[in-house]
Amino acid sequence: MSEDIYQRSIAAHRQARGKLATAAKMAVAGPADLALAYTPGVAGPCQAIAANPDEAYDLTSKWNTVAVITDGSAVLGLGDIGPLASLPVMEGKSLLFKRFADIDSFPLALTTRDSGEFIQAVALLTPSLGGINLEDIAAPRCFEIEKRLQDLCDIPVFHDDQHGTAVIAVAGLLNALKLAEKELAAVRIVVSGAGAAGTAVTRFLLSFGARRVVVCDLEGALYRGRPGANEALESLAGVTNPDNERGSLAEISRGADVFIGLSAPGVLTGRMVAQMAPRAIVLALANPAPEIWPDEARAAGALVVATGRSDFPNQFNNCLGFPGLFRGALDARARVINEEMKMAAARALTGLVSDQEIRPDYIIPSVFNPRVVPALAAQVAQAARNTGVARL
Repeated sequence: MSEDIYQRSIAAHRQARGKLATAAKMAVAGPADLALAYTPGVAGPCQAIAANPDEAYDLTSKWNTVAVITDGSAVLGLGDIGPLASLPVMEGKSLLFKRFADIDSFPLALTTRDSGEFIQAVALLTPSLGGINLEDIAAPRCFEIEKRLQDLCDIPVFHDDQHGTAVIAVAGLLNALKLAEKELAAVRIVVSGAGAAGTAVTRFLLSFGARRVVVCDLEGALYRGRPGANEALESLAGVTNPDNERGSLAEISRGADVFIGLSAPGVLTGRMVAQMAPRAIVLALANPAPEIWPDEARAAGALVVATGRSDFPNQFNNCLGFPGLFRGALDARARVINEEMKMAAARALTGLVSDQEIRPDYIIPSVFNPRVVPALAAQVAQAARNTGVARL
């Protein structure tokens, strides 16, 4: 099936020759229109913006424009395929911005692996943009790049692989825990993957009150003092694994209430699920192949199983989050997307599935649910205003 969808996708892309095009909002039917849209009339808006830079939000497309920017170093589950090969994903992201939140977006793939060069190039673009969506940048460079750009820019800078994933994962988990009749602060959570997504999901879980989280990478559990750990791993170990447990993923997942996979296909087996706690929750989010296939996880006793795929129930897809998040940030003219705004988005998404609707195969709404973007946008914009980062 996967090979078939890949070939059909190539055919669809070849026929369309890409997914994006530019559309004009002002007509140019004759000399009078030309005089308004371009010279000489355009001097008026230019002078107005020069006198008051905030006018750019009302006189240009800045108010509704987001760039999707990458270096192609960590694309989907494909890895480091480079900036040129990343373009179909970046175009897809821009397409989803328009489809779900009516945000104008364009892709940019930069041919550099130097963090300083990347940061400078992106920062220089900000006059044209209302927001920046960083995408598919490998860890740990992505952490430095996002932080420095947030410090340099006066518009939202958001690494979706980190925070979009975190919003969706935590939103769905909160509903799954209702089904399992367990509390976030009490459950033992194992996160497989210590890259961009795994790190962000873990820290977001802690923001929501999780206390017993252990992160595993290829070498097993992260613990304080683990030899060879880089700065990012040491930092993550310092806020997780309260008992400083050591061992492989198989050993650490024994007795866990929740497994969250942000790693690689096949790392979780049915036997490992069977050794988890009763009413276990398995979020196997590696794409395109999950850490464990849903049928195997359910057969081993998991109460709730989610993946990132659209051909199984409970699809955890980032397009549940980033369109509404940016819609709210742009509507409030926010300077940043802060923790409170992300938490507001997660709570809004959780609330779109009522307690009466929750069931093992429905813990998170569909990406096509028309209530998703308005609900997230409203709560995110309000959180921006409440925290003093909104211009409106």
